[in-house]
Amino acid sequence: MVGVSDNVTGLVLAISSSVFIGSSFIIKKKGLINASGTRASDGGFSYLREPWWWIGMTTMLVGEGANFAAYAYAPAVLVTPLGALSIIFSAVLAHFILEERLHLFGVVGCILCLVGSVTIVIHAPLEKEIESVKEVWHLATESAFIIYCLIVMIAVGALIMYHVPRYGQTHLIVYIGICSLLGSLTVMGVKAVGIALKLSFKGSNQFKYFETWFFTILVIIFCIMQMIYLNKALDTFNTAVVSPVYYVMFTTLTILASMIMFKEWDNQSASQIMSELCGFITILCGTFLLHKTKDMGGTPTVSSPVFHPSSRSLSSRHGEL
Repeated sequence: MVGVSDNVTGLVLAISSSVFIGSSFIIKKKGLINASGTRASDGGFSYLREPWWWIGMTTMLVGEGANFAAYAYAPAVLVTPLGALSIIFSAVLAHFILEERLHLFGVVGCILCLVGSVTIVIHAPLEKEIESVKEVWHLATESAFIIYCLIVMIAVGALIMYHVPRYGQTHLIVYIGICSLLGSLTVMGVKAVGIALKLSFKGSNQFKYFETWFFTILVIIFCIMQMIYLNKALDTFNTAVVSPVYYVMFTTLTILASMIMFKEWDNQSASQIMSELCGFITILCGTFLLHKTKDMGGTPTVSSPVFHPSSRSLSSRHGEL
C-alpha cells in the first residue's frame, strides 16, 4: 500500500531528523567548550573558528532537512511528536560525551518518551495519497481550516499588539503562544511545499502553480516571525522552562491544525485515536521530566545520578561501608 510505504519513509526521516538534531546540540556545545577567546555567553564569536561548532551546525541543517522531508511522506500526527526523540539523543550523548550526569528521573523521562513514540507509531493514521498541490490548496481553503486560520491570526495579532508590550517580559505564555500558533500554520505550509517537491521530483512539476509559491512565501514569513519571538523567549526566560512549554503548545496546536486541514483521524476508530492521545500524553510527561531534572545531575547526592562515568561502582561503596 502506498500509504503504508509513505508512513514508513516519513517515520525513518523523522527518526533520522531527531538523531541529527539531538546530536547537533552536543557537537556544537563541544565546539563552544573547545573555543578559545571571548566566550559566546560574553558576546564573543570565537566559536566560529572551531571546526566542531561548524560540524554541529551542518548536522542540525541535515536534521532539519530530514524533518522537512518527513512531512511530505507522513501525517503531522506521526512526525511532530517524534521530535521529542531528539531530547533523548541529546541527553544520552551529553551523558557520555560531555560527562553531564543523567538523573534517575531523566532516565525515566527517556523511557516515557520512547514508550509514547512507539504507541503513536503503531496507531498513526496512514498518509493520504495526494496527486497535486491543488488538492492541498483545496483542503486549506475549506471553511473549517479558514476559521482556524482566522482565529490564529486574530490571536497572534492580539498577542503582538496588546500583550507583548505589557506582559512579554513577565509571562512566558505570550512569546511561546505566538511561536506555537504560527508554528501550527508553518507546519501545514511545510507539508504543502514538501508534497510539491516530492511530486516535482517524480516528474509532475508543481512549481508552475501559484499555490506552491504562496505556501513557500508563507513558510518563510512565519519561520522568521517564529525565530524572532522564540529568541525573545529564550533571552527572557529559563531555557529549561521554555523548551518543554514550547514543545507541548507547538505539538498540540500542530496536531489540531493537521486534524482540521487533512482530516487525518476521519478513517480511524475511537480506540486508535485514544491510543495516539495516550502516546502523546506519555511523551509530554517524559519531556517535562527530562527538562525538569536535567540540572539535578550536578547535585552532590550519591544516590540520585545514574550512569555517571566518574562514580564508583555500587560494590565499592558497599565495601567502604
